Amino acid sequence: MPPESAGSEQRQTPVELATKIEDILTGPPPQGDLGEGLKFRTNRGELNGILHRAPDATEGVVWVCGARGGFGGPGPGIYEYMAEEFLGRNITSLRLDYRLPNELNECALDLLTGVAGLKGLGCGPVVVVGHSFGGAVVIAAAAASQHISGVVSLSPQTYGANGAPLIAPRPILLVHGKADTRLPYSCAMQIHAMAREPKKLVLYDRAEHRLEECRDELQDLLREWIPETLSAAV
Repeated sequence: MPPESAGSEQRQTPVELATKIEDILTGPPPQGDLGEGLKFRTNRGELNGILHRAPDATEGVVWVCGARGGFGGPGPGIYEYMAEEFLGRNITSLRLDYRLPNELNECALDLLTGVAGLKGLGCGPVVVVGHSFGGAVVIAAAAASQHISGVVSLSPQTYGANGAPLIAPRPILLVHGKADTRLPYSCAMQIHAMAREPKKLVLYDRAEHRLEECRDELQDLLREWIPETLSAAV
């Protein structure tokens, strides 16, 4: 499942070429998690993921977390829940951990490795979703690679998000809680102001950083925005 060659229709950037997938191993996911465990062996170290594979899927989503890494994402299991739900819509998901949590550039490279892995499975359009620190990671990765078709940035930090204008004409969705005491919702507003169309900003009045208070509304938003974005990118 190698990344696309430099001779493919969309040429890889130097950033993407900085990481080479040497092998991918499969196994059980972490205890209590649904999906299939993956281990990417790369020239920059090993990278762990959980794959939710839809048969014959041609669309994919990569989900990344905050500065500590892991697989959970915001709220109690939103990433896993949405990844499992998207199986019914023939969308494959990859929940991805970081090799070096809190290292923005390295985490962006990890995300691009995950995107390359999904494309190796035949998933052409790929949307990336990140929370908190990961909200900047997805912006940085999309600014460096045209292989990403859409960006969802949840409760994002502004550090590392200065590439937001480079995402256009691909769409970006920014979501933040107005009651966030870790990162103020002005962060999402600032990134939205930097980004170019098409862009969307959604603010939830009583939601904290993990967006647990708006879980149902957020899931409704993601189950509409992500498939629509993937379909438009085909």
